[in-house]
This record gives sequence, C-alpha cells and structure tokens, in this order.
Amino acid sequence: MDKTKITQLKNFYHEHLMNDVVDFWLKSDLIDEKYGGFITSVDRYGKSYNDDKSVWFQGRCLWTFSKLCNVYGEQAEWGKAADSGAEFIKKYCIDETDGRMYFTVTQDGQPLRKRRYFFSESFLVVGFAEYYLLRGNKEDLALAEKYFDLMYRIYKDGNADPFKITPKENAAVRSLHSNANPMVLVSSAQTLRRANPANQAYYDKVIKDVIGDMLNLHYKEDLHCVLENVRLDGSILDNPTGRTINPGHTIENSWFLMNYANETGDKELLDKALNMLQWSLELGWDKEHGGVVYFVDAYGRPCEQLEHDMKLLWVHNECLIATLTALHLTGDPIYEQWYDKLHEYIFSHFPDKENGEWYGYLHRDGTVSHTQKGSMWKGPYHLPRCLMLCEQILKAMEQGEKLPALL
Repeated sequence: MDKTKITQLKNFYHEHLMNDVVDFWLKSDLIDEKYGGFITSVDRYGKSYNDDKSVWFQGRCLWTFSKLCNVYGEQAEWGKAADSGAEFIKKYCIDETDGRMYFTVTQDGQPLRKRRYFFSESFLVVGFAEYYLLRGNKEDLALAEKYFDLMYRIYKDGNADPFKITPKENAAVRSLHSNANPMVLVSSAQTLRRANPANQAYYDKVIKDVIGDMLNLHYKEDLHCVLENVRLDGSILDNPTGRTINPGHTIENSWFLMNYANETGDKELLDKALNMLQWSLELGWDKEHGGVVYFVDAYGRPCEQLEHDMKLLWVHNECLIATLTALHLTGDPIYEQWYDKLHEYIFSHFPDKENGEWYGYLHRDGTVSHTQKGSMWKGPYHLPRCLMLCEQILKAMEQGEKLPALL
C-alpha cells in the first residue's frame, strides 16, 4: 500500500471516528445522567426506545471511553462517561449472592436477568483494565483480575461456577466445547497483560493454554475452517450446531492471535492465524452481493440460523482490523486486495449518511434490516474499536514502525 493511500485512510478513519461515530453517541441518550451507566437501545436519531441496560455494554462502553482517553488524551465528556460506567457496574451489575454478573438490569440498576455464560464478566475485565490505565486506581485493576481469574476457573472446571445453573443441554448425553470461551479469555488476558506487566508470565501461561484448545479442538486444517462447537475431544458433531462456522468470530479471533504472535515472535501461530483469516474470508464472502455472511455450514448443508446470510456491522469491523493487521505483518498484497474490497463494501452500505453512526444489520442484498443505532447487542464498541485500531495500524505503516499492541 503506497504512503499517500495510507495517510489518506488514516486521516479518514480518525475523522470518521471523532466527527461521526463518537459525536453521534455523545449527542444521543447513551450516557444516563440520572442513574449513571449507559443506555444503548437508541433509534436512528439517538433517542432511547428501551431504558433497560445491557451489562455487556456497561463494560464495553467503559472500555471505549477509557480507550479514547488513553489514545487521544482525556476529554471531559469521555472521562466523565468512563467514571459513570465504572461506578454503575460496581453498584448494580454484580450479584452479591454469588459474585457472578447480571446480563440485563433496569435503568436504575435493578437486576432483570442472568445467563450462564461469562461474557458479562469478560467485558468487566477489559473495561476495568483499560480504566485502570486511565485512572491508575489499583482497586480497579484488582477487580479486573479477580473476574478474569473467575472466568478462567469456570472455563477449566464448570463445577467451579458459583452461579449454579444446569447446562444448556444434558451433559450426560452430549457435551460440547465452544470456541467463544477461549476467544474471550485470550483477548481479556492480552488486555490485562498490557495493563499489568508484572503478571505477564501468568497471562502468557493462560494465553498459551487457551490458544492450545482453540487450535487442537476447533482449528480444522483438512476442512479449511474453524468450527464454533466441537465435541470435547475435538471431533465433529454432524448436525447444524457442530457444523457451524461463524466467519466474523474467526476473523476477530485471527487478529487476537496475530497480535499475540507479533508480540511474542511466534511464527507458527502467525501462520495459523493467517490461515484462519483467509479461510473465513473465502467461506464468508458473498460472491453475488458482496459482504461477509453471518454463518456458514462446514459441509455446505443448510444453515439452521434464520439470519445466516445477513451482513452484520461487527463482522465487517473485525474484517477491516484483521486484513490491515495481516497486511502490515506480512506485506502480502492479497490482504490489501481483501481490505480494499471490504472497505468499499462497508462504507457504501453501513454508514447512515444522514444521521451519523452505522446501521448494525443488513439483509443479504445490502438493504437495511434494522434502522436503530443501538440495542442490547449493539452500541459503541466494535465500531469505535475498529476505527481506533485501523488508525493506529495505518499510522504505524505510515511511519515504518512495528505493529502496536492491539489489545
């Protein structure tokens, strides 16, 4: 990629981040001035249509506003938002009876729902790790580390989960290993590794452990894919659940692994991460309409998910980060070709040019499915992270520097 193009793209991402995406959220009903925390369910114009709060997004928004301050320098609105999110999580998002986190709460913090998965905890971890780097309060780092350790204990032994709930399926009949669990562990561990270098040896140990599970169980060289769910020994369950490929998850995971391979000099891991990226782009790219679909069946059989051929914002955010990362690390023009194709599709379909920010969900043909800008599942996380990281990668390319830490 020539230097003029690199500089233009770097500036483009910066302007789009600050003057479109962040500006939209600051003008929206996101930041709850009455109760604290964040309301992510906003319509096309930024007005709330559901005041219940996603606990995932309390942690995600805490990460976003802390990261903005850490990358660009603190601005009053960003710092205030981060402080509000941190306080709301501590006050309302943790069930004191067992220490596990809620999944949704009311606007004023009353508990509504818990789930067996530890994804709420994973976003507390990355949010408070980044917030610690902003404020320097060791109690915030300790909270992040406490919940990371809980996640890892549950991952290694489900019986260690203090939230006693039966498995989704009868484990005596069928037990599956989900790639989403090591995925959030490896990203959380890398964020904590950066926040607390004194514990680097511990986080390296955990990262190597969970990457080993990803590669030994889910990474299928013969099929050129990564499966979302496998039997506990890594064998394939020949039904829609067992044959599911989520290209976006695998592409996101690929840059998590590229980041770690770059930091540790692990060439074998880098090669496998690049395979994950290439396989997923080839499987997921819609040759008729463009864009990357949500789900694919490993054997080409019918997908059970009704939304399998939709185009989702977060998937395409991860594609931009991953292809730019691969291009910077390898210089291989195939990644520039993929990046160019993705960039053109994304910026001609997802942004709302009238009201700012991006639509989250498109039909297969690229038409808008949902006009809202936020929900319990979408808010200011994947998109601002994408724009920030793409800008950082391009800046490193422009200046001939090593890839910066992405997590």
